[in-house]
Amino acid sequence: MAFDNDADVELIERRTEYAGFFRLDRLQLRHRRFDGGWTGPLVRELVLRRPAVALLPYDPVTDRVVLLEQFRLGAWIADRPGWMVEIPAGLIDAGESKEHSAARETQEETGLDVAELLPVGEFATSPGGFNEWVSLFCGRVAAPSEGSLHGLATEQEDIRILPMAADDALALLADGRIQNAITLIALQWFALNRASLRRRWAPLEATDSAL
Repeated sequence: MAFDNDADVELIERRTEYAGFFRLDRLQLRHRRFDGGWTGPLVRELVLRRPAVALLPYDPVTDRVVLLEQFRLGAWIADRPGWMVEIPAGLIDAGESKEHSAARETQEETGLDVAELLPVGEFATSPGGFNEWVSLFCGRVAAPSEGSLHGLATEQEDIRILPMAADDALALLADGRIQNAITLIALQWFALNRASLRRRWAPLEATDSAL
């Protein structure tokens, strides 16, 4: 059966328990069951935050991607390595388009300008307890040959960029060394679309270089 958000979900009560960088709401609700009946009242906590963007920087001429590494509290508190290999990502500012936000975050976190963006898809990160949706892009860049340090001092960001051959990035994925979900999705998509990206973008890069 097909469900309707308005007709098949009943919100009984909702209140905000905490409001800071994130917001935590406590909700009581019930929803239609697959058999046509209704669940009993359910109590759930929900973390709310602004929509997010992420971008995989790719240089089609050199066939290199640019990943980055930074400390993540959630990984550390779960007794996992606190420094994670990721792609540029962040929250969309008020009045900002998804595309502008993705290019801005990439420039802030890697120092790279994005020449063109290609939408990859949108997805929920953890819909059981978060309202967050991520808009994922691939961006055409000129990848540097060596790593460097970046990040906004006003936000205490400490980011190391990791330019690498596309084969090396995909080897990290195959070896299970990419443990950030957004980056894992981005690289899996890249593995399927790498050849078409080079056909689409490499002639543009060559033209740009000649100007």
